[in-house]
Amino acid sequence: MTTTATTRKTPVKAATASFMGSAVEYYDFFLFGSAAALIFPTVFFPSGDQAALVMSFATFGFAYIARPFGAVILGHFGDRIGRQKVLMFTLLLMGLSTFIIGCLPGFAQIGWFAPALLVLCRLAQGLSAAGEQAGASSLTLEHAPDTRRSFFTSWTLTGTQGGQILAALIFIPVVALPDDIKFSWGWRVPFWLSAVVVVVAFFIRRSLHETPEFEQAKATGQIARMPLVPLLKNHWRDVLRVIFCAFIAAVSTVFGTLAIAYGKEVGLAASVTLWLVVVANVVALFTQPLFGKLADRIGRKPVFIYGALSSAVFMPFYMLSMGAGNDLLTFGLAILTFSCGYAAANAVWPSFYGEMFSTRVRFSGMAIGTQLGFLMAGFAPSIVAALGGGGAGGWVVISIFTAVIAIIASVSALTARETKNVPTDQLGLRAEERVPASV
Repeated sequence: MTTTATTRKTPVKAATASFMGSAVEYYDFFLFGSAAALIFPTVFFPSGDQAALVMSFATFGFAYIARPFGAVILGHFGDRIGRQKVLMFTLLLMGLSTFIIGCLPGFAQIGWFAPALLVLCRLAQGLSAAGEQAGASSLTLEHAPDTRRSFFTSWTLTGTQGGQILAALIFIPVVALPDDIKFSWGWRVPFWLSAVVVVVAFFIRRSLHETPEFEQAKATGQIARMPLVPLLKNHWRDVLRVIFCAFIAAVSTVFGTLAIAYGKEVGLAASVTLWLVVVANVVALFTQPLFGKLADRIGRKPVFIYGALSSAVFMPFYMLSMGAGNDLLTFGLAILTFSCGYAAANAVWPSFYGEMFSTRVRFSGMAIGTQLGFLMAGFAPSIVAALGGGGAGGWVVISIFTAVIAIIASVSALTARETKNVPTDQLGLRAEERVPASV
């Protein structure tokens, strides 16, 4: 039996549910990034100087250490028991860990136990995030018509932008509070609100159905007992490609986290830097589906490579504009860099990466490949900050760093197969996978 586009459940419903779920999950994740730049150096560390900022960004990066381990575990179960069940688990884990962060005492109360507990909660966030995008992308891709996979899967990452917008919007009034309120209980409120948004997302996720591709694989006995085995045997080159392509995600963390600290250093108000993130992500809500449609017409590779290289070209102009005293120019360049540059790669990677793998290992392949590659994104702020990227003249360090990762991602993408014309049930199949196997 071959699963066709006509037998798939409505892809709009799958894309909408993935969008909403990703938005809620990544509200929690990006909330931590804003707090790491503006709040945590004061609350969780003994001083508010550059060293505290570097340590705070390091806690942001700890989630990316947990993510590869979470990718192996959640990828295994995603390919064994289904995408939807794992997505429910990731949602609850993210919400609980975020709520607990809002309850943690600071350094003044319990000393170094405070950042230690913060790191534990961040590790739990990382475990959750490890399965979120791979699961949502796999689910949406396998529901989508063959000719529109890139468009529909782009909504998964558009949901991520929605989460970043929500996190920044909620944090804007927090940074405007008087310091005694802001650094005591004010910053905690957005973290406590995660309990509300998780309840909303829980009911949205309950409406998700398992994908026809997975159900067919299950019915025909093609579910691998240990998905990691066929993944590493048949798809190790694809995993490596995804790892290096996923370096491009560091542009997002530099833009949404490190640039906030740099803008503050050159005189931009914290509220302005947060609005830069909000506006750029709002515009990306519209440009990313367009890039997804373009990738369905001309292919995944050219759109992804354009997004990577344009990020490198635009980044130095954006960073320089922060100190130019022209907010309109800065907002324009923020939109150009993120919404019209990076957004192209961001929109396309769910289909680009997912189509490298067959159904029986897609969740594992995407999860492990992206999470290993995302280590670069997780530690980009602390690495660049340690090199001086958060201080005066830091635009040079940030621009060079962006250029290097963009070139690595582009070269890796060039080695991949173009898959826009491959039927969904044939994606990623090797000769040995065309017949049922028990692994």
